[in-house]
Amino acid sequence: MKYLNYPKTSAMAYEKDTQQLLEKGLTQQDLEQQLELFRKGIPPVKLNRPASPGDGVVVLNQNEVVELANFFRIIAPTKDIVKFVPASGAATRMFSDLVLWHQMLASGVTNEELLERYPTAKQFFTELKAFAFWDELRDALSNKDLDAQQLLDEGHYITLLTHILFDQGQGYSQKPKGLIPFHRYHNGNRTPLEEHLVEGAYYARRGDNSVHLHFTVLPEHMNSFEKIIKKKVPALEKEFGVKFFVHLSVQNPSTDTVAVDSNNELFREKDGKMVFRPGGHGALIENLNNLDCDLVFIKNIDNVVPDHHKNETYLYKKATGGLLLKIQQEIFYWLRILTGQPQNEEAFIKAKEFAMLRLNLDPYYIKGSLEECRKQLIDFLNRPLRICGMVKNQGEPGGGPFWIKDERTGRVSLQIIESSQINMNDPAQKAIFSVASHFNPVDLVCSLKDFQGKKFNLKSFVDKNSGFISQKTKDGKLLKALELPGLWNGAMASWITLFVEVPLITFNPVKTVTDLLRPEHC
Repeated sequence: MKYLNYPKTSAMAYEKDTQQLLEKGLTQQDLEQQLELFRKGIPPVKLNRPASPGDGVVVLNQNEVVELANFFRIIAPTKDIVKFVPASGAATRMFSDLVLWHQMLASGVTNEELLERYPTAKQFFTELKAFAFWDELRDALSNKDLDAQQLLDEGHYITLLTHILFDQGQGYSQKPKGLIPFHRYHNGNRTPLEEHLVEGAYYARRGDNSVHLHFTVLPEHMNSFEKIIKKKVPALEKEFGVKFFVHLSVQNPSTDTVAVDSNNELFREKDGKMVFRPGGHGALIENLNNLDCDLVFIKNIDNVVPDHHKNETYLYKKATGGLLLKIQQEIFYWLRILTGQPQNEEAFIKAKEFAMLRLNLDPYYIKGSLEECRKQLIDFLNRPLRICGMVKNQGEPGGGPFWIKDERTGRVSLQIIESSQINMNDPAQKAIFSVASHFNPVDLVCSLKDFQGKKFNLKSFVDKNSGFISQKTKDGKLLKALELPGLWNGAMASWITLFVEVPLITFNPVKTVTDLLRPEHC
């Protein structure tokens, strides 16, 4: 191992670096690969064109939706299904406006000035009792001999905010978003965690009436999740007639990435230790890779609605699941033919036509002799498969579906791309990005096993040259951080990908607390 930019190299320096890498589960080669990305930079992706209806985005008619959903209902009980929910996010951003209002009131700004300056503050306090967490807040204040209604009526806004946000009260601004009460029901309130359990009972139920869910969480939130699971699951099992198996995992330390300074040299602590940072949600490909199942539904923790708005979500989850199962059956059929009859030219031609028409195979991908082409087609077909729901673009920040041209191979493929991945200073690229007709709501169903029933190694299908570099500060100094290829971006870059339009009602994320006042959450 090299001595890495210590002022004076020493055996002690070597040992400290070696030990730190061992603790992370990283090798010297891993470290050098990360440093090389900083030095070379990560080239932006090259947008070819937006994916659109008839050109990369499948639009199903109502009859097709119902037919596919029914097909899923028939086949799903024979499959091992898992619902996978990235849930490591804290509610900090969700309550950031409230933190600002608290700071303003503490500095002497009056209630009237605050409400006049921020219409959302007026909406928040006017409708405070409409939030599901009002009940919990009211009871907690009552235990401290405080009357929540009286505080609200008399305009003690700073007191209410203190008890909503901070540790002396409910501490919502630091809690996991998945454990904030979102929706009110006649028999109590539900958090996003509970809403995902209910969803799972409707479209992720296995043949033995078991429902398996996997949540990725932060280590410091593990106990909180375990407590609410233990408390809430028995009643939900009784209500929905299922047996829940809820699994929690944390991001593997080996997916952390090293930080560098402006000269791309290792950024170190005062004691000489290298600084590592979480690698972003792309690190969760490790967690996904550890699952042993046939199908996985993936959906973000905050994209949930009350029961009376769920029917459309259930229908389209089953429809996209049905589409995946149908496509998978065809893929497996052709793989068995191609691997069993290597010299069958007619079968090869039909399989290639299927891959081009249904799976968006770029003809450029297949070239050479018949035997070489057969092997290339088998390689293309024998991959993880994902169906990605896409909603019509409503101007939300985030990624969308695009046709991408790989500058190294010339191959064109469908990918989910974020604005951070492209060169927005290039007018042509910016123009392509801006006219995207659809938006990525993180609504995926995936198959993780091959036609012989073996698990894919998902890490083999990651585009390690994707991701992006961001600038941060630590101890008043600038550092550069490396974000791994996103879970549904570069981490799935080499999967077989289909985009399907789903209704906007299936996408209802809660980014700020006042989003809970929207009709979809009431």
